[in-house]
Amino acid sequence: MTTAAATGQQYVTAVVAALSEVLGEPLPDATPATRLFDELHLDSTSVLSLLMALEDSLDLEVDPESLEQHHLETVGSLAGYVAEIR
Repeated sequence: MTTAAATGQQYVTAVVAALSEVLGEPLPDATPATRLFDELHLDSTSVLSLLMALEDSLDLEVDPESLEQHHLETVGSLAGYVAEIR
């Protein structure tokens, strides 16, 4: 596994862990392709909780101006956004 792939997987793992925390259940079947709204049924409140959990766990700050809807489509797209702002 390349360093970039390992780093990408690290962010996917962080997103899944934050999702598990917000949703209050383990997500053993979550993959980068898992859709946040369609499959995990997130709403605006849970998205805010998810972003705060990611900020806390990864010690980063999400800029609402840079966050776009496509960043919230899947676990992988959110992980990619997190990698970009790190």
